[in-house]
Amino acid sequence: MVRGSSWTQNYYHAVYSTRGRVPSITSELEPRLHAFLAGVAKDLNCVPIAINGMSEHIHLLVRFPSDLAIADLLRHLKSRSSKWIHQIHPELGDFAWQEGYGGFTVSKPSVDSVEQYIRNQKLHHAQVGFDTEFLSMLRKTGWNGDPAEVLR
Repeated sequence: MVRGSSWTQNYYHAVYSTRGRVPSITSELEPRLHAFLAGVAKDLNCVPIAINGMSEHIHLLVRFPSDLAIADLLRHLKSRSSKWIHQIHPELGDFAWQEGYGGFTVSKPSVDSVEQYIRNQKLHHAQVGFDTEFLSMLRKTGWNGDPAEVLR
């Protein structure tokens, strides 16, 4: 993205779950939620590349501008989508996203493989659960924290 005389290529893969990993994202809600999240990303001058997940979590791959903090991007995605879900599905009054998220920078040569990974979530999760997947992603980055802490 070009801002003034600056050129950046910032790609980010974010993963976050519903609070308590409650399977709240139904097959009816899922496509609308993905479209809503893409709209929020675009509103923040991001380019949504892939959005997918399961009933209890979301993966997003976006290209984002250099003047947008990752924390702001995730705050907007989560708060605006949560408010929207409460408006269109009042029966999901207890719906909430987890407090934190996993975030991973992605190099340009890896964008296609991360995009495919996100698009194939249903197939992937037929064999691997969220906790295993998320801990594996963290460990690949060098994380060696307490799994009980990150999975709460």
